[in-house]
Amino acid sequence: MPDSLMYQQDDFVVLETNQPEQFLTASELLEKLKKVLQNFNFQDLPQDLRSFNSVEAQAQYLLDTSCELDIGVGQYLQWYAVRLEK
Repeated sequence: MPDSLMYQQDDFVVLETNQPEQFLTASELLEKLKKVLQNFNFQDLPQDLRSFNSVEAQAQYLLDTSCELDIGVGQYLQWYAVRLEK
């Protein structure tokens, strides 16, 4: 049986266009995703995010199910779970 520690996602490395990599906690990443999503027009959101009624729910869905968000031509926003402690 796998160790449940393998599935904990407490910390993330975030890669963003023209920015150095950042290490964020899950709550910090959730806030960042909410800010990014607030700048999107509803029509420009990926189809799966349009079914959610709030930016909070959209951001949580991304955090739980994805590792990137298309934010425009030539731009990227990616996040990956990392373990900072052993």
